[in-house]
Amino acid sequence: MAREPRSGGGPEGGGGEGDRRRGRGRDRNENRQERTDGDELKDKLVTINRVAKVVKGGRRFSFAALVVVGDEKGRVGWGAGKAREVPEAIRKATEQAKRTMIRVPMREGRTLHHDVVGEFGAGRVILRAAPAGTGIIAGGPMRAVFETLGMGDVVAKCLGSANPHNMVKATFAALQRCTSPRAVAARRGKKVSDLLGPRKDAAPAEAQEAANG
Repeated sequence: MAREPRSGGGPEGGGGEGDRRRGRGRDRNENRQERTDGDELKDKLVTINRVAKVVKGGRRFSFAALVVVGDEKGRVGWGAGKAREVPEAIRKATEQAKRTMIRVPMREGRTLHHDVVGEFGAGRVILRAAPAGTGIIAGGPMRAVFETLGMGDVVAKCLGSANPHNMVKATFAALQRCTSPRAVAARRGKKVSDLLGPRKDAAPAEAQEAANG
């Protein structure tokens, strides 16, 4: 005896279990694409190196990439990836950088609040706050970090290893030590004015009021 077709399982029925699963999959993919497009992240390739592994029968080559990613609004991250092909290595490094992003407080949205020193292994860097119009005065790996971070005025110097990995990691160690007057005031239970004192433009105004009064 021939079996009757299941309801909704054929082309005429529609709405089967497989269709519902595929529909849910499309919704997840569309939401994921919207989140990716909304990030507006900028990535820079710092360095790429060809490495060789000696195996039986010869050498096996692969590529190691170092990438920094930032939104140019105070968030930045770095990542390293290795693969047999250059595009795949860059993709791995970019994905890792997106997962390890940090937020750096900036004064007026352009420079650091204070000078800071960072160290990692043999790498040692010094970052200094700079007045408006100074620009980014830094080496290649550190410049890539500041550009993706969105910092416009900073002076940086590398005093240790010139290895790009050590320089980038030392720079991030320094950025993680940066803080803002608001955070320090909140930690100490004081006001920002108590730490920074009266504003410079307030003193002439008070003197003028005293002279007029």
